Amino acid sequence: MTETTEFSFKGGNPGAVQYGNFINYYQFHPPETRLKLLPSDIWPKNKPFHVLDLGSNAGDLTISLSNFLKEKQCLCNILGVDIDPVLVQRSNEKVQTMDNVEFLCLDFMNESSRILIKDYLKKRKLTRFDAISCFSITMWIHLNYGDEGLKTFLSEICNLGNLIIIEPQPWKCYRSAVKRLKLSNANFPLFKELKIRQTVEDEIEQFMLNLHATKIYQSDLGDWGRKLIIFKTSADT
Repeated sequence: MTETTEFSFKGGNPGAVQYGNFINYYQFHPPETRLKLLPSDIWPKNKPFHVLDLGSNAGDLTISLSNFLKEKQCLCNILGVDIDPVLVQRSNEKVQTMDNVEFLCLDFMNESSRILIKDYLKKRKLTRFDAISCFSITMWIHLNYGDEGLKTFLSEICNLGNLIIIEPQPWKCYRSAVKRLKLSNANFPLFKELKIRQTVEDEIEQFMLNLHATKIYQSDLGDWGRKLIIFKTSADT
C-alpha cells in the first residue's frame, strides 16, 4: 500500500481523509497542546514502562510523549502504530537515533494485526502494556467500523493495557469529517447507521466504566476543545 493507492487523500484534498491520516497533521495541532493536559504524578519513576500509541500518524506526538515521560524519570518504551504506511515510514525515519521508540504499520481493528502487537509483548516477556494512548482516534474507529466496532476497540484496548488514555472527539468533529469527505465526493458508509451520536464522549466513558475500568483523571478542555480521560483497567487493580 502506498500514499497514492488505498490511503490517498480523497479528491487530492489533504483535509479529506477516511482514517485520520492527515498530511502534516502536527503543523496544525502541535503535540505540546495535548501533553500539557497530562497529569504529572501518575508515572512510575525509574521503572520500565511500556506504552502503545494508537494512531501515531507521523510520530511527532509519540516522540514528544517519550520525552515527556523521560522528564518524569520514567523508563519508557513506546510502540506507535498507524494504518498509513507512508506516515509510519516517516515516523521510523525520525527515531533512527532513539532506542526506545519504534513504529509499525497495521490496522488495529484487524485481528491478525493485533497478533503483531501481542508478539511485541511476548518478545519482551509482557502480557500487557503499562499504558495505551488513544489521542483523537476514537472518531475514526467509530466512523469506519460503526457502533459495534467502537465498542470492540474499547474492549480490546482494555484487554491490552493497564492505563488507558483517551482523547475522544466530540460529535461536532464527526460532522466536520463527514463534510470534508463529502466535498471530495466520498463518504463514510456506516455514518448514517450510527446510533451513538450527540453524546458520544459520555457514551465512551460509560462503556469504559461498564468494562470495569476506573476513571482516575480528566483534564480541562485543551486549546483544541478536547479533553483527556485516563482509565485504570480492572486487570491492574
